[in-house]
Amino acid sequence: MPVVSEPLHRALGLTDEEAERIDGILSRPANGLELAMYSVMWSEHCSYKSSRIHLKRLPTEAPWVLVGPGENAGVVDVGDGIAAAIRIESHNHPSAIEPYQGAATGVGGILRDIFTMGARPIALMDPLRFGPLDDARSRWIAEGVISGVSGYGNAVGVPTVGGEVVFDQTYQGNPLVNVLCLGVLPTERLVLGRASGVGNLAVVLGSSTGRDGIGGVSVLASAGFSADDDGDKRPSVQVGDPYEEKRLIEACLQLLDEGLVVGIQDLGGAGLTCATSETASRGGVGMDVDVSAIPRREPGMEAHEVMTSESQERMLAIVEPAGLDRVLTICERWEVRAAVIGRVTDGGALRILDGFDGEVLADMPATSLHEDAPLYDRPRSAPSQPPGPSADDLPAPADPGADLLDLLTDPAWVYRQYDHQLFLNTVVGPGDDASVLKLRHPTTGAETGRGLALTTDGNHRWCAVDPRRGTAHVVAESVLNLACVGARPLAVVNCLNFGNPENPEVMWQLSEAVDGMAEACDAFGVPVIGGNVSLYNESAGSDIDPTPVIGLLGVVDDLRRRPPGATLVDGHRLVVLGPEATSLGGSLWGAAHGAPGGALAPLDADLHLRVADLVRDLVSGGLVDGVHDVSAGGLGVAVAEMVVRSGVGAHLARIADHRTLFGEGPSRVVVAVDPERLTEVLTIAETAEVPTVRLGLATGARFIVKGLLDVTVDEVVAAYTGRLPEALGVGTTNR
Repeated sequence: MPVVSEPLHRALGLTDEEAERIDGILSRPANGLELAMYSVMWSEHCSYKSSRIHLKRLPTEAPWVLVGPGENAGVVDVGDGIAAAIRIESHNHPSAIEPYQGAATGVGGILRDIFTMGARPIALMDPLRFGPLDDARSRWIAEGVISGVSGYGNAVGVPTVGGEVVFDQTYQGNPLVNVLCLGVLPTERLVLGRASGVGNLAVVLGSSTGRDGIGGVSVLASAGFSADDDGDKRPSVQVGDPYEEKRLIEACLQLLDEGLVVGIQDLGGAGLTCATSETASRGGVGMDVDVSAIPRREPGMEAHEVMTSESQERMLAIVEPAGLDRVLTICERWEVRAAVIGRVTDGGALRILDGFDGEVLADMPATSLHEDAPLYDRPRSAPSQPPGPSADDLPAPADPGADLLDLLTDPAWVYRQYDHQLFLNTVVGPGDDASVLKLRHPTTGAETGRGLALTTDGNHRWCAVDPRRGTAHVVAESVLNLACVGARPLAVVNCLNFGNPENPEVMWQLSEAVDGMAEACDAFGVPVIGGNVSLYNESAGSDIDPTPVIGLLGVVDDLRRRPPGATLVDGHRLVVLGPEATSLGGSLWGAAHGAPGGALAPLDADLHLRVADLVRDLVSGGLVDGVHDVSAGGLGVAVAEMVVRSGVGAHLARIADHRTLFGEGPSRVVVAVDPERLTEVLTIAETAEVPTVRLGLATGARFIVKGLLDVTVDEVVAAYTGRLPEALGVGTTNR
């Protein structure tokens, strides 16, 4: 271990109290290797020691849930003998240090979380957040991250079908790189990350272990940082190889198909320490690990480096001795390295040995690393000051048309870097309210006539104003996004991105956000089946705004008709479905004018469900030819985006002022309806007890809001499509 001037446990990020607790568990002073292993497993990233107490309040059960939180991915039954596995993770801190590899290895890690459950990955989504476009370093990070996502996802052969791209001052210095993966599997192939069977073998599959990624996200995600220490922390960022990952996917799925694996776990955060301790702990067994048998790609690596390295493209499989030869044969076929590095034992101890008959380098209860990490109920207090003045108090803008154009940003340039049509499975791709994939049987490839829908959503402005109500609004938006493509929701995964948990205001934000999510998921009947907590998102002592990101999986029960999307048809009537209550509090318009505070519009959960059910039925029944939920930017931005998608203008007459134009509130959707079907649609809405407003007409080459704005379709398109590529185009040589 390196010589340090402070106590070793402190250098490793353990507190004095945690070190004393470890010594108590072991009934002796811990040695350096043991301290290193506890330090990564008891980190915030791996143990959730500041958040577990709050996460327990989330609803996690439903009849269709096969695997809930605590495993590598959540799994739900989607019918026809098919299960879907879904997971979302963060790679925020590595991406701030080394944008390309941070994002690329985030993709690699989330893929392994999925195929370790026995599922073939079929889709990725990437909710991304960066500093402002006028900041050169933020542009550099954005370009590197986008390249990393595309470089890894495209090469490994899994389509990136959607996500988000947000630029805001709060993320300057600390970007958020969240990655979601969806996979499908025959229900009988489901396998869990646990060891069993005394005498069974622990086999490492995939890449050799190097010094890249020592500590990795388990260290980087457990402390804040500044740009000044990039050089010191860059070696902790893992380096990915998508071609190795592709071979590993195919080898692992064949091993699972042939029933050769008792349990399997990816080597992500905390590397071999995590994989060995978690599989043993979950199975109620122990494990002996021969550190000298672990393949290495660098000379002179010490035991603590090998056990805490987060080198990529590695899996740990638990295999019966009788099946080892077949395992090795399959791995040789796929050109995947395989090495026996451990044995399952009874008694519950995780022992690290130098040779199976050699010196014992570490000896600790496996459960103490996995299940017995500290649990902190950190102090919480509401912020003493609001995030800023309320936009509801601002005067009317002199030129609402100019304000509208300034709010438009098209993420299409980002999505064009990704191949979203791999597998020829994508029905609705990036840029719509939600993405839709054909649901095929994972064994035969046969189409079921149904689809899987995905969306990721977050809104830091809402959550900065009111983290509880804001998070509930985000969940509600996700439900409505799925409805816009004709899908019913099945399960939520979440990525909770917050600042320093040692700040009582941050812990209050986290606790409130969890309660808001729990209330909304209960109200909408959607369980939370997994997630990730990313804390210490701060730079130069400044915490990011609370940013819970919701990933929602749903099912389209009949995919014979493609959803119409956020578009207009010349001559169609525009109707708003849902309540009129809105607010400029926490709005995009308010933030653009230096007034991010205020209060959010209320959420009526019962009405929201009626709106979602109505929209789903209208889309599935082919009764609307355009549909778009109203979210950030209010009605103005929602209709402008429909104008861009179709090239058709709009004349709106029922918008009284800028508050109605830019105000934001839940449960609202704009639909484009054929005049001959307008009465039918309005009657169905009335029967469903959903309020409606006849907004205007889709027509011509101008976007006109009576008494407020009059701009050409060309101006709207230019503002929407030009800003992002122009800004990033000049950021390639700047850091």
